[in-house]
Amino acid sequence: MSEKDAVDAITAQWNVVRPELDVAPMAVFGRIYRISRAMGDAMDRAYARYGISRGEFDVVATLRRSGEPYTLSPRQLSATLMLTTGGMTGRLDKLEKAGLLARRPDPHDRRGLQVTITERGLALIDEAVAAGLDVQRAALTGLEDEEVAVLTGLLRKLLGGL
Repeated sequence: MSEKDAVDAITAQWNVVRPELDVAPMAVFGRIYRISRAMGDAMDRAYARYGISRGEFDVVATLRRSGEPYTLSPRQLSATLMLTTGGMTGRLDKLEKAGLLARRPDPHDRRGLQVTITERGLALIDEAVAAGLDVQRAALTGLEDEEVAVLTGLLRKLLGGL
């Protein structure tokens, strides 16, 4: 069993002042929230070394994992990343200026655009994704492989129920 943490202290306080409440959900989601914040900060630092934010990483990574020819429409990117078109435009502008992607007219729709990762963007994202995985792997070093598998399954089940 691991040592007590800040979430244990919070739930203990609630148990004293409101003993009739079941604070088990707070213990779960308090930790998920704290893990998310800590990992978000760590990922920001990892991607900053490549001159990109986490949100910009998401755009270039989405193009990369879409497979060759690494091209999607701004609408497809927005839907995948759950961003408004305005938010997507700002990211695309910055990434295009940095030479990580290019926007071109869609040959199949004269009103549409296609966004394609550049060679520079491809090289950068391949390094950045590996660096991000290193950070994530390091965060899991306190868990056995079997524990990681169980945690993955439990989180998948929890997310599926939301």
